[in-house]
Amino acid sequence: MSEIHLTIDGVEAVGQSGQTILQVAKSAGVDIPTLCHHPMVSDLGGCRLCLVEVEKMRGFQTACTCPATEGMIVHTETPKLAETRSLVLQLLFYERNHYCMYCPASGECELQDLAYRYDLDHWLFERPAENKDVDASRRYFVMDHNRCVLCRRCIRVCDEVVANHTLQMAFRGSHSIVSADLGLPFGESTCVSCGTCLQSCPTGALVDRRSVYGGHREQVDRTPTTCMQCSVGCQIEVVSAHNRLLRVEGVWEAEPTNGLLCVDGRFAPLYDEKRERVTRPLVRRDGALVEASWNEALDAAAAGLRQGGVVGLATAANTNEALAAFKTTMAAAKGKVGRIGKTLPCVKASATAAVTDIPAADLVIIAGADPLEQNRVLGYLAKRAKDHEAKIVLVADGENTMAPFADVKLTSAEVGQLAGLVAEAKQPVVLYGAELTDAAKGALEGLEAKFLGIEPGRNGRGMADLGIAPLDADGAKARLLLLGEEKVCGCCVPTQNGAFTVAVASYRSDVVNEADVVLPAPIWAERSGHVTNLEGRVLALNSAVTMPKGVRDEVDTLADLASRL
Repeated sequence: MSEIHLTIDGVEAVGQSGQTILQVAKSAGVDIPTLCHHPMVSDLGGCRLCLVEVEKMRGFQTACTCPATEGMIVHTETPKLAETRSLVLQLLFYERNHYCMYCPASGECELQDLAYRYDLDHWLFERPAENKDVDASRRYFVMDHNRCVLCRRCIRVCDEVVANHTLQMAFRGSHSIVSADLGLPFGESTCVSCGTCLQSCPTGALVDRRSVYGGHREQVDRTPTTCMQCSVGCQIEVVSAHNRLLRVEGVWEAEPTNGLLCVDGRFAPLYDEKRERVTRPLVRRDGALVEASWNEALDAAAAGLRQGGVVGLATAANTNEALAAFKTTMAAAKGKVGRIGKTLPCVKASATAAVTDIPAADLVIIAGADPLEQNRVLGYLAKRAKDHEAKIVLVADGENTMAPFADVKLTSAEVGQLAGLVAEAKQPVVLYGAELTDAAKGALEGLEAKFLGIEPGRNGRGMADLGIAPLDADGAKARLLLLGEEKVCGCCVPTQNGAFTVAVASYRSDVVNEADVVLPAPIWAERSGHVTNLEGRVLALNSAVTMPKGVRDEVDTLADLASRL
């Protein structure tokens, strides 16, 4: 790419060959209005609002699709352009039911913003009588076709970002609507509820059920943080108001996934959590857990842990800081430290991959993992690579949700074929998980490819970096459990067997209910600290809402416990 020079509205702008007028204008700080443009997808020039005048070119040009060239002289705001944009906006408001005062997106609508910008205060044309359907068949968000401006952003992000291909246009002319799987209700379609279309919608056509009418952009708080629902480490913004969680959004420009989220990261923590929260310290008295003060609970915990024979077990649903404090506390108790949950096998790799390498690969090998089930965003990225003619090879001995998208399916007994497949590829990437068999591991270790281990724990990489590995806890006289908000049961945390047990937890569970002392912990939206994602990036967590009264940060809790020990 070579440097080019343009004149935009009388000011010299510098760009690169291959960029569009819109891209160069944005880099120069010139605001050209758009509606169908989105930074994560290809442009189509459909809304006609980014029209500009280019000297020595006939008519208006769509800035989002017109290539910028050396010496161009561009005008973005002229009386003719303002008149044309005003007419386009009038037609958009005419086509559907855009009564802003009744729209849940009023105050956060790009169409409305443009109407104010170009001084629309009435309709020139008679309103159409036809009403469109509202599709409320999806659990988390609603599609109101009356608010849709047919910008096709939702279709393009579903195709180009998520690679799910659920959405397309149906019918023609004024009857055109966005359709799912050729006419199915959205809730019965192949939609994976990742919400990427929801976040990309510029109007009130797609609205989130939980946050609707929860506050306009100037009335809400936006907190950048890291998703802790799996080990990928997607960067998110938590939208809240008055200490109430409203919604989660992806950050388009932030690696590792550039705004792409899944249902687990965007919706599940807000909609699906039904467990009882632990908000007060609990101590077992006369066989029952009863509320106690923090000093009483910490004293009881320290007294029980002083018995000796202490084992500390932690889940990966904790920050690096909490895990480090946990190790310090266990050192004070002269106990052993172990990990709860599966771990990633050690594979000797020729090179290490980043998450961003997956969609650019021409061969994606998935072994011992089911990314569409466990780390969904990685599955979407693998499907995106397939859309760009990459081959997907699945190594699995049982059922796997990636199977319908695999070009080659191998069992552990057939992994000898991998070497030939990798030899034909230019950019092979291997994704391996905790279910990797010995045979598959042996076949993978000799391949010339980039490797990315799919860590099964949310902050499992952080645990590994701190040297916290699985541990046989049989025979322990006392146990300290750092559970966080992980869903735990007797199969992953054995029952007490007479051991005095202290649980630091966010929610009730069978394991917590059996403990002798329970110390409440914050949930994902209340935490501050850092986690280490599956690539090894150390990512920040920032609290979006305050902890309930009676809940303390795990680091402070463990420090107080360590001082008592």
